[in-house]
Amino acid sequence: MLCSLTTLTYLDRICISLVGVRIKSDLHLNNEQFGWVLAAFALAYALFEIPSGMAGDRIGPRKVFIRIVIWWSLFTAVTGLVNGLISLIVVRFLFGMGESGTYPNSILVVSRWFPLHETGKALSWVGIGSQLGSAIAPLIIVPIAAAFGWRVPFFVIAAIGIVWVAFCYSWFRDFPSQMISMPAPEKKMIELSCRHKDQQELVPWKLIFRNSTLWPLMLMYFCCQWANYFFIAWMPVYLQEGRGFSENSMKEITSVLFLVGVSGFLAGGASGDWFLKHTGLKKGRRLTGMLGLGACGFLLAMAAISTNNLFAASCLIGANFSFSFSVMVSYAVCADIGRNNSGTVTGAMNFFGQMGAFSLALIFGKIVQVTHHFDYPLYLLAIVLFGGCLLWLAIDPEKTLPLTEAKHVDLR
Repeated sequence: MLCSLTTLTYLDRICISLVGVRIKSDLHLNNEQFGWVLAAFALAYALFEIPSGMAGDRIGPRKVFIRIVIWWSLFTAVTGLVNGLISLIVVRFLFGMGESGTYPNSILVVSRWFPLHETGKALSWVGIGSQLGSAIAPLIIVPIAAAFGWRVPFFVIAAIGIVWVAFCYSWFRDFPSQMISMPAPEKKMIELSCRHKDQQELVPWKLIFRNSTLWPLMLMYFCCQWANYFFIAWMPVYLQEGRGFSENSMKEITSVLFLVGVSGFLAGGASGDWFLKHTGLKKGRRLTGMLGLGACGFLLAMAAISTNNLFAASCLIGANFSFSFSVMVSYAVCADIGRNNSGTVTGAMNFFGQMGAFSLALIFGKIVQVTHHFDYPLYLLAIVLFGGCLLWLAIDPEKTLPLTEAKHVDLR
């Protein structure tokens, strides 16, 4: 269920980038203006991420998921109706509001449904959905846009979202105990081995932000999301306008890049669980995060340096594999330290992450607009990722939130 949600989310999120060159041409936007369009989504997502994560902790992820997909399906369709820069920025901001909370509530579901030793694999499938959606999207969106114009793909994706809502409403429940079709022994096994407790511990914000691991975790994720938002938001335009690939070649490279990302998530999940088993929680989480971010930064720098377009594209593919290898361990740490408050902690981390995405969207467009060179922003991106790699040294997943002063609420 979570994999299908993130698949749909990224199918929708990358749509505007895949038709970005067409939108820029039709609405007469320059790169700096298009950067503001991309940034509007990230800013709204950041601002409403924490409230959406808190809502999941209190009312359950099922209601939040339904709200998310109905909202963003509406504004996905409205995106296909805009006729200028201001209306496009406003609609994408409202779209970001709607989509916020997807990942905090997904992590909350993992904390309720999966034991500690299966966290890596469960989170990998959450991440795999993002890669599948992004890999499938070019094969659907680019041909539709070529045949019917850039507006039609938004209507198609909005309709798919409404179908997903019906599926979620009829099948998914907040707790294993609420699943009628699940055998009782399996429910009991899950409840005994997962992090969730029947009595919710609502930890005050002052205690959450005193946690010494949360601050480096949030700063690391700020850096990490520079890479993610480059791949999702700017890379299709970079390939076409910066590297001279045709729209069809861009479609193929983008699809391959995200398909390879699927293997990155699988490798990261398996390696993360192996590291945890053989080196312990702290070293296991740090090794996974540092290897992925460090390699991603190095390969993006190689892409910027190279004058060979095929080699540069190969470096981008490897960089996304490396990013995918490491990104979900960040969410594992949220579950490690947050426990029943995983949604709130993940929301705080994702707020910083989306502010990183906001920064990348604006800075990338501004640098390209001023220098007329698409490779220059990649050097800065590589430096930011190396900084995020080093921040993992300050992250300790064994430092859980204190329960002193926590308010207990029965979630059943």
